[in-house]
Amino acid sequence: MGTVQTARTLMAMEQAPPGVDPHIPNAARMYDYFLDGKDNFRADRELAELVLSVLPETRDGARENRKLIGRVVEYLIGQGIRQFVDLGSGLPAQQNVHEVAFRLAPDARVVYVDNDAVVCTHGRALLAGGDNVAMVQGDVRKPGSILDNPEVRGLIDFEQPVAVLMMFLLHLISDEDDPQGFVAAYRDAMAPGSHLVISHVGSDAAPERTARISEFYQQANAPFCPRTGEEIARFFGDFELIPPGLANGRKEENVWPFTDPASEMFVDEEMARMGYVGVARKP
Repeated sequence: MGTVQTARTLMAMEQAPPGVDPHIPNAARMYDYFLDGKDNFRADRELAELVLSVLPETRDGARENRKLIGRVVEYLIGQGIRQFVDLGSGLPAQQNVHEVAFRLAPDARVVYVDNDAVVCTHGRALLAGGDNVAMVQGDVRKPGSILDNPEVRGLIDFEQPVAVLMMFLLHLISDEDDPQGFVAAYRDAMAPGSHLVISHVGSDAAPERTARISEFYQQANAPFCPRTGEEIARFFGDFELIPPGLANGRKEENVWPFTDPASEMFVDEEMARMGYVGVARKP
């Protein structure tokens, strides 16, 4: 039986792989549940259902984020980017970065980084034997340990343009961990022509609902820290945002070069305004 199948069998029996506590809800596994995945435990599902009770459109948001990843990678390949670092990549799902990148540019190189043991087990099993792609277990809050990691350095040349993706990541990191500081460290390590991509839940549109969800996440392995658009914009530093810049929702005026015109608008306009996305280029 394969590694992934073994892990899924254990999960179905509510038995965790070594080092994993199935009774503590995990943000990555909750996200997997929002995507209708099977790599989650009862505790993950129960807390995810509480989130859905307050914000039922969360599933729509998760699905849109997966579609967005694929479209962003297509756009960046078109801009000549051939190196990708996906920080806080989460469990494998549809539109994985390497699948989209290799389809368009077989010479592309991709590194996934996550601190979750289950995520890394599944990722390595999926990527077993693959060239130009790696799954690295590491803490994105410690950029030095990622940027100097031999596996990362074996595939990524930071002297050349690279795309660093932080999709649905930073709102799971508290201000106490200085996200502005460690994101700046990644920016500093990137060569001119590189791109930084961030999707982040905002607090502007629905402060009461996001505050309630933040309370739920106190039971999980990671906090839920939505931020204002102004706070999110600061993550890009002096990088040049691709028009229309940092934007939210599915409004007609918020059209990036990688927007899918066939994508349906969220049913809930408030939910639409909660999701910020930005793609920025280092001058």
